[in-house]
Amino acid sequence: MGMLCAVSFNRYGRLYYLDPGEFSPSVGDRVLVPTDDGPEVAECVWAPQWVSEETDGFPKIVGLAADDDLRRDETLRKRKAEAKVAAKKLIKAHELPMKVVAVDHVLDSSGGNGDRTTIYFTAPHRVDFRSLVRDLGATLHCRVELRQLSARDSARVQGGIGSCGRDLCCATFLTDFEPVTIRMAKDQDLPLNPLRISGACGRLMCCLKYEHPLYAESSTSNFHQGERVVLSDGTEGKVMAKHPPSDTITVRNLADGQPRRCPVADVCGSRQAYENRASS
Repeated sequence: MGMLCAVSFNRYGRLYYLDPGEFSPSVGDRVLVPTDDGPEVAECVWAPQWVSEETDGFPKIVGLAADDDLRRDETLRKRKAEAKVAAKKLIKAHELPMKVVAVDHVLDSSGGNGDRTTIYFTAPHRVDFRSLVRDLGATLHCRVELRQLSARDSARVQGGIGSCGRDLCCATFLTDFEPVTIRMAKDQDLPLNPLRISGACGRLMCCLKYEHPLYAESSTSNFHQGERVVLSDGTEGKVMAKHPPSDTITVRNLADGQPRRCPVADVCGSRQAYENRASS
């Protein structure tokens, strides 16, 4: 067992879990988080709590942010904003089919002129941006790097609201992108309409992947729409819809045509359907 807290570099952004160590930050406090480019300021959004998992592999908070750290963080944010505006203007001047997604700026810890700006962009194809990099370097007076992002990475960086009304999974808790197939949508009886099963990135929604096992392992998969079944009270009907999360099935009574939602345990399929499933 150990203690963990969660921080975010941006409001409503992705959460990062850290070991608070000897510190006890409250929600809203600014803390220093270790990164490859040195400690960065982040906001505590989940106060330290005891968890049952081992916390040895989690990074530790460097400390609470002081006034100098907050001023440095404010300088970084200003530099990012300036770089974003300059990049958009120069991209338009060079007539390149690029869209700026995010900007990252690293200050030179030695106090010299070793600042580095990384600009993340999307484009429909590979772009020759060598002349753009030279102009950006001369404008921003620092080393400039450009990195092209995929559609999913772009959605993760920008964030947004999904069709479910919640923040995008990729921008909050998902750590890796896993392959998502149209077969997963079929198994979940979803309409094969790209507008209904695509996320903000234009690709198949990630939730189709991590919700798929629930549908694949549900006992409702033993029944097919239109199959004739018999209920526990002897009533005959046809399967109209399946509801794997609740393990229930909607059956239409053959006698009066009325729909009825009942647990899978109360439904018995036909012998022919059972033999067809066994043979396949």
